[in-house]
Amino acid sequence: MKLVVVGGVAGGASAAARVRRLDPSAEVVVFDKGDYVSYSNCSLPYYLGGVVTSDRALIMMTPDGFRNSHDIDVRVRREVTAIDRENKEVTVLNLNTGEEYKESYDKLVLSPGARPVMPPSIKGIFGSNVYSVRTVNDVVKINNAVAASAEKKITVVGGGFIGVEVAENLANKGCEVTLVEGLDQILQPYDYDMVQMLHKEMDDHEVKLYLKSTLKEICPDHVVIERNGEELEIESDLVVMAIGVRPETELAKSCGLEIGETGGIKVNHNFQTSDPDIYAVGDAIEFPNFFTGKAGRLALAGPAQRQARAAADHMYGRDNHLKGYIGSSCIKVFGLNAAATGLNEKACRKEGINYDHVIIFPSDKVSIMPNAHYLALKLLFEVPTGRILGAQAIGKGEADKRVDVIAAMITMGATLEDLKELELCYAPLFTTAKDPVNFAALVGLNVLNGDVKQVHLRDVRELVESGAYIIDVREEGEFRRGHIKGAHNIPQSEIRRRLDEIPTDRPVYLHCRSSQRSYYCYCALKGRGFDNIANIQGSFLGISLYEYFNDKDQGREPIVDQYNFA
Repeated sequence: MKLVVVGGVAGGASAAARVRRLDPSAEVVVFDKGDYVSYSNCSLPYYLGGVVTSDRALIMMTPDGFRNSHDIDVRVRREVTAIDRENKEVTVLNLNTGEEYKESYDKLVLSPGARPVMPPSIKGIFGSNVYSVRTVNDVVKINNAVAASAEKKITVVGGGFIGVEVAENLANKGCEVTLVEGLDQILQPYDYDMVQMLHKEMDDHEVKLYLKSTLKEICPDHVVIERNGEELEIESDLVVMAIGVRPETELAKSCGLEIGETGGIKVNHNFQTSDPDIYAVGDAIEFPNFFTGKAGRLALAGPAQRQARAAADHMYGRDNHLKGYIGSSCIKVFGLNAAATGLNEKACRKEGINYDHVIIFPSDKVSIMPNAHYLALKLLFEVPTGRILGAQAIGKGEADKRVDVIAAMITMGATLEDLKELELCYAPLFTTAKDPVNFAALVGLNVLNGDVKQVHLRDVRELVESGAYIIDVREEGEFRRGHIKGAHNIPQSEIRRRLDEIPTDRPVYLHCRSSQRSYYCYCALKGRGFDNIANIQGSFLGISLYEYFNDKDQGREPIVDQYNFA
């Protein structure tokens, strides 16, 4: 068999390597129009911050390495410009010489990736001070431009993964960074209540966030953005565009392959296109969501590599069972680690799924251990089945570990009951005896079964502004260091002997630092006949983290007298 692969990064290189392992006698040819193949595109932003110290370190394998180690013929600076499906040939342009030639194939894999969105409607978008991040050459150019800039004032446009990582790395390098995002938050996989922690973290590290803002014009020494109907000028030496990517589908379209409803190349469960001898993988394709079965796109290296292996296997008679994607991802934002999987609230509402969620702030390891910190963990579940729908975690510790566990459970159709009973490793230096994922399942079951009434973080401001009766059950010293305005302090240690102070003729809302002590108080009051009580989700720590950046960004009157993030 002769395999031709178009695109030599994650998906293409993986397909070629898998075919070679399955068939030592196959002829395998890989074309890439860039200068490099098999480079770590997910690591590109970290070259800008010096975490990756050399551009050469980004390159995982060279054409010579492919040839010598795997007997794979990799040809860089070769652009495939056309596919002749009838004769099973591709037309190849040598970008060095301008020569054009034909290459035959038995099987063809398309892995062209996606290209950065560069809207021509933005004035100055094609200026010499405007950059995007897709290849090794791109980040080398940005790095050189930053080094040559006297002021080092950088505007990053787009608050997705690439935009946030670029902003962080340039800020760590000493640049004055502004990040412009059109929506009301960065990092769309995270819900609004969780992402406020990341907004605060970027603000704490002096990245200027302009949310709900649109880039209008790029000039040599500044940019013009529109925010709340007002145009603002921001000093800027160079601009990095990271507002998203579009799948590279021109080659597929030109030869008549079917394009899906989201604009990606349509494939079946074996990653065959509408031509059974042509496969497609990676950022250029669309495939079904695990929960909804609807087509979507996922620009991540891990899924691309799994798709490539599946495509290669099918060429040799090995069928695949595509479950669809759940969308697991993680990111570091300065001192915080964040991870997400499955559906978030926006997706649940869009799909009409009846759901609820809990947010907890447990310690990520036994609290007396060194480097123990809180971990914010949000767990979404279906009502009334308890099926796990998604999770998000943010903290200084191993957020990804917890989300990985939940991602594995999701793929097996697990419920809160399953997660509650999950047996995990424990030692004080690693986690708590009741791991945060077990803890989240228990809290979720309390809510699902109606054992606890909860108030979501997003609803607390309305309670405060309406004069609701809120009891802070922390101890007096904690209360003095910061509390919700208008809250009544009845510590957990005193609540049983101060029952006469608690109203019975109006709703009463309890909170502590993280909702645990207030839950104990909830149980105590419920057992004494109080049926007018609810526990505030996330409690004072959650409220502080949720409100802080919002108050600063929107100029709102704080609902707490002093924030406390400890």
